[in-house]
Amino acid sequence: MPEPNAAVEVLKPGAFTTLQDLGRHGYQHLGVPVGGAMDEISHRLANALVGNPASAATLEITLLGPTLRFAADALVACCGADLSMTIDGRAVRPAAAELVPAGATLQFGPRVRGLRAYLAVRGSFAVDQVMGSASTYARAGFGGYHGRPLRKGDVLLLGDHDSSPPQRSADARAAAAALLAAMDDSGPIRVLPGREWGAFTTPSQANWLEQAWRIGVQSERMGYRLEGPVLERRERRDMLSEAVAFGTVQVPPDGQPIVLMAERQTTGGYPRIAQVAAVDLPRLAQRAPGEYLRFAAIDIDAAQRLLIERARFFDDLNGGPTGQPR
Repeated sequence: MPEPNAAVEVLKPGAFTTLQDLGRHGYQHLGVPVGGAMDEISHRLANALVGNPASAATLEITLLGPTLRFAADALVACCGADLSMTIDGRAVRPAAAELVPAGATLQFGPRVRGLRAYLAVRGSFAVDQVMGSASTYARAGFGGYHGRPLRKGDVLLLGDHDSSPPQRSADARAAAAALLAAMDDSGPIRVLPGREWGAFTTPSQANWLEQAWRIGVQSERMGYRLEGPVLERRERRDMLSEAVAFGTVQVPPDGQPIVLMAERQTTGGYPRIAQVAAVDLPRLAQRAPGEYLRFAAIDIDAAQRLLIERARFFDDLNGGPTGQPR
């Protein structure tokens, strides 16, 4: 059990701060979404930098960060969006392990870039798992901290809060910085053709890949609504609902595509024009409503090769395929 003083008090909750891990797998047949971190790469890197396993819960911080007071020394790392994190007013580097002394206040300021930041604490947070995951599913009110975003006055207990830094080589830190820099790339999001790609007209296929798309204001953890040219099918016909995945791009009758995100539904009945390559899902998760993005075609062999390269990076960073940090 965590010690009584191994606690973090929420002085300000931020815009939407929730506990997330790698998701709730194995329950989609019951209609339970996977959920989990929208940007899995930043979540994994933050955990690795403080010596946690990739499965440990982090705080997913959206746009406006919280203010937190630590009752005990804690080692933290924040990856993803740069939201101007400070410790007792001292600016700290993103993507680096930092000691928060007992009694200190960690807070966030103006957004510099990105949308979602991931705050890991060595030892993670002591919360009960629901269906094998600590991820918050706020829409249904379970998981995480009482099934909801943080509120002022909440107290998060820490697990094993050893504040000593893990063994990290300079090469590993440099590799992590290089990966985060690559994720900052503002180039096109890479996509594969969806199962119903051929059901769309030739002009619509061209528009999908050649036009800029605006992320709508209604976009959130369930899906990103895109605004742009109307995508038309060659003929209208009903479809049976089928399984969908993180990054599936569906096109409802209004012709405006929706990219399904971490808290997507488990099945969908709209035609699927594309599938975002898994390697680019973290980049997409860092794009904010109101921003524009473009898509570029990639084949399955290239998509798989990129994903394997990323998996090898984390194996090297964590000391082997077990995912246990050194």
